[in-house]
Amino acid sequence: MSMMTTAELRGYQQICGDNGAMMVIACDQRGGMRQLLADDPEAQAKIGNDVLGDTKADITRYLASEAGCVLVDPVCAVPHLVDNWVLPRTTALLIGLDASGWDVSPEGYRISKVCEGVNARKVRELGGTGGKIMVYLRSDKPEANTRNLEILKDCIDDFAREELFLVVEFLTYRLEDESKEAYEAIFSQLILDGCKLSLDLGAKVLKIPYPGSDDACAAVSKLCGDTPWAVLSAGVDHSTFLVQVESAMKHGASGVIAGRSLWKDCISLDRSVTKSRLQEIAVPRLREIQAIIDRYASVLRRQAA
Repeated sequence: MSMMTTAELRGYQQICGDNGAMMVIACDQRGGMRQLLADDPEAQAKIGNDVLGDTKADITRYLASEAGCVLVDPVCAVPHLVDNWVLPRTTALLIGLDASGWDVSPEGYRISKVCEGVNARKVRELGGTGGKIMVYLRSDKPEANTRNLEILKDCIDDFAREELFLVVEFLTYRLEDESKEAYEAIFSQLILDGCKLSLDLGAKVLKIPYPGSDDACAAVSKLCGDTPWAVLSAGVDHSTFLVQVESAMKHGASGVIAGRSLWKDCISLDRSVTKSRLQEIAVPRLREIQAIIDRYASVLRRQAA
């Protein structure tokens, strides 16, 4: 396992709460956020980066300030979250390096994309506490991962040279000719093996989908050892995510990096509606997640001691 340097550990400490657990608000989505703000592709295409930036600013004001860290993109959100004094001085800042969407290989595999010109040095210039990289992996198809693992390795090495904190995220996906039942049958193994691929390349903190069960969470924790991992929400409804958070934390996760499950039905092109819904709906949801995390905080504190 790759251990964090002192500088990287300091970045990790800053994205964690006083209880030692990660509780990060993710709003680095672009295409997915456009789909939530408008129903049809033509209307979505008309939503500019400025509108997305305003939406992310509202999420930061009402949620990230309550959680201690926000994950945003370098296209719509920074530097203006910092330059316009939106980001509280006590809120950590993770900056995502992955570009919106993906390319497709001739064989039908997803090829990850990164934001042009954004690396560890640029994240530092933008005031980031650290970075986040996401790649697509099908751990059972080595030929699907060649380019994505190259992207991941380059990013891990770049951040290591800068001694800048990096969260590694991977998503898996169903192949075009694969049945829903066949994919679900191997999903937990895909997550476990994806963790191993990431750890073998030097990942020091993981952000992963819920692996599917208590046993799968325990297997991930056993594989990761001292490497912290956080569960992401993947856009599931809030009640489902609460169950997943409970399972993950109970079986060794180090926290949560949550986005759409908190705010997907709160954002609107009418910012007054967004602000009201974030206060009335999203903040109480966040409190429920934090309450679950707090139940396992003593374990995390002992591990950190």
